[in-house]
Amino acid sequence: MQKYTLSEIVHHLGGKLVGNDKTITSVKSLEDANDEQITFLSNPKYRSKINETNAGAIIVKDGTQQGLPENKSYLLCDDPYLYFAKVMRLFNPMPKTIGQIHPSAVIHPSAKVPESCEISANVVICADVSLGENCRILAGSVIGTACVLDDDCVIYPNTVLYPKTVLGKRVVIHACCTIGADGFGNARDMKTLEWHKIPQVGGVVIGSDSEIGAHTTIDRGTLSDTVVGEGCRIDNQVQIGHNCKIGKHTAIAACAGISGSVNIGDYCIIGGAAMFVGHIEIADGTIIGGGTAVTRSIKEAGYYATCFPLQTKKDWSKNAVHIRHLDDIYHRLKVLEKKLSQSS
Repeated sequence: MQKYTLSEIVHHLGGKLVGNDKTITSVKSLEDANDEQITFLSNPKYRSKINETNAGAIIVKDGTQQGLPENKSYLLCDDPYLYFAKVMRLFNPMPKTIGQIHPSAVIHPSAKVPESCEISANVVICADVSLGENCRILAGSVIGTACVLDDDCVIYPNTVLYPKTVLGKRVVIHACCTIGADGFGNARDMKTLEWHKIPQVGGVVIGSDSEIGAHTTIDRGTLSDTVVGEGCRIDNQVQIGHNCKIGKHTAIAACAGISGSVNIGDYCIIGGAAMFVGHIEIADGTIIGGGTAVTRSIKEAGYYATCFPLQTKKDWSKNAVHIRHLDDIYHRLKVLEKKLSQSS
């Protein structure tokens, strides 16, 4: 079990200690923490709970500590939620590789697997694969031909990396992901209405320090690579189509669907279940609300959303009737405007 005094936490992460120094064993919520645990306050609406918490210390925003109980210890910082994230990592470091290969793993003789790597049961590593130092490939995963993984990558169980997938340093891919499957590339013969598959010969490149959530799929490019930039956070069950470019430090929430050849800029935030048509560009720093249908390029950063506000079914049914008649109402209004302009 990791243990740190409050002063040691400040030494590692910065901030300022107010109150008694004490030993902390873990991180818990305001409601559940005990005297050996640390918690945080980032949302002011929970401020009253500080009077009730049994936590040994509380992370709060510097400058907001006035009026808080004086019998508690505080770590003051600029951003409590960010500080909480760093404290969590301090107490919960990534597991170290054990440097062994399970007897049931199948590794092609041409693959390069350093002794520091951990290869779990039933893993398959194909020809010409190159693993960096301290990689962890967990049970049932398949690393396809000519894949390249840099140092400290973690591949969770039952993930498949198709051939020519390239991962930067410290990439984490959670369970059951499929990286590098064929993109949805088909050409239609308009005479016979038959579909002709376009071979997908590109790959997927994922930048260093990115994390891919469980059951997410990222398709390989048709000719060039599909690219996910460094430091990206891709949630569970996200679909990223072929030839997409996802900028660095962009976050995409669960169930988003991104069609082929979409170029999303750096530092964007994409809400859950957002949908993108193909061949559009999204400016750096753009925020897309959950459930939004993005049907055109966005050249100027901002907050964009097209979700219809939540309402009762009864109210929606009434509004749906009016929506069906919008075109008729529009033309009647134009006629009235014309008559008014002629009579004035």
